[in-house]
Amino acid sequence: MNIVVQKFGGTSVHSEERREAAASHVQQAVEKGYKVVAVVSAMGRENDPYSTDTLLSLIGGVKAHVPEREQDLLQSCGEIISSVVFTNLLIGKGVAASALTGKQAGFVTNGSFGNARITEMKTDALLERLKHDDVVVVAGFQGESTDGELTTLGRGGSDTSATALGAALNAEFVDIFTDVDGIMTADPRIVDDAQPLKTLTYSEVSNMAYQGAKVIHPRAVEIAMYAKIPLRIRSLESDSFGTLITMSRDQLPGSDIEERLVTGITYVKDLAQVTVTKKEDDHEAASTIFTHLAEQGISVDFINIGRTEIVFTVPMHKQEDVQHAIKSIGYPVILTPQCAKVSAVGAGMTGVPGVVSKITKALFQEEIEILQATDSHTTIWVLVKENYMHQAVNALHQMFDLANKQTHNA
Repeated sequence: MNIVVQKFGGTSVHSEERREAAASHVQQAVEKGYKVVAVVSAMGRENDPYSTDTLLSLIGGVKAHVPEREQDLLQSCGEIISSVVFTNLLIGKGVAASALTGKQAGFVTNGSFGNARITEMKTDALLERLKHDDVVVVAGFQGESTDGELTTLGRGGSDTSATALGAALNAEFVDIFTDVDGIMTADPRIVDDAQPLKTLTYSEVSNMAYQGAKVIHPRAVEIAMYAKIPLRIRSLESDSFGTLITMSRDQLPGSDIEERLVTGITYVKDLAQVTVTKKEDDHEAASTIFTHLAEQGISVDFINIGRTEIVFTVPMHKQEDVQHAIKSIGYPVILTPQCAKVSAVGAGMTGVPGVVSKITKALFQEEIEILQATDSHTTIWVLVKENYMHQAVNALHQMFDLANKQTHNA
């Protein structure tokens, strides 16, 4: 059978009108001869009656007394409710459909409550249902551990559910429906002339997701990349195919691919820069500091290690914990709060000289101080004060001519 996976997030199923639009996409796929596996999130966001945040608020949210095991039991209810409501809508439209929980759909996970990892897919029951039904609606974000416990997959869990099913079922493609028509060159709320990207590689979109773009979770992209399943990021309100994501530039249609040096500009805000001073001959300082922070459950990012300084970033809400932890082992520490990491992402920059010089020139012209910088083959990061973040994103977007529609729509 020819299978497609369609994922509908919380905003795509939160109202009757939005669910009707989602059902229309499912029906179109069925009419084209596909069997459809529709993965749904809980309906809506915070304050919506059946959203994950609303369910967790019943037990006090972050102040809940019950452990993560019971929290997973509660928050999994949102996706189950959503799957049955959506299935009911489809059947009412004459579509042969049925609903499955994550466990019933075959998700086997480890036992990490709240952020479980998929260890195996057992899709025999799902495939059996597809012999009789045109559509199976699966509750995303959840599975069952090897010892029989219900688990949830953490942030971006429904995206991960969709691509894992796409891989396990050898689907022709996985559609991720969102509020925007594909992935943009930058956040359109910040850059007025941000352009839609018609094509991307897995590597590019994964880097963009890790660096702040929120259209799809990077873990979901990695699963699709491993299985070589094409992804499409599509708008619920449009019939266009949005952004196509696949393995390499050779597989992507359009002459724009060879011309694109930088694909997009992303950002992560609410960061604090941490600067630790050390003696030049203290070669164990980095190991000591990072081991101690790991023991405190503190994750660090954007690391630069010099002869007399160790510099890195942490989320703003962790800065006081970090300061206390480092001082407790005898190192002086300086915090620079309210920073933002701005990133230029693009597979086309690999091995091409002059990209860093363009970034530094663009920010220098805007009189924006670079607090930190580093690069990889496909991404260059700079740290700036958060009050310059919008200005920095726009400056880099302009420097790399990302508003040029011919570059992205060829």
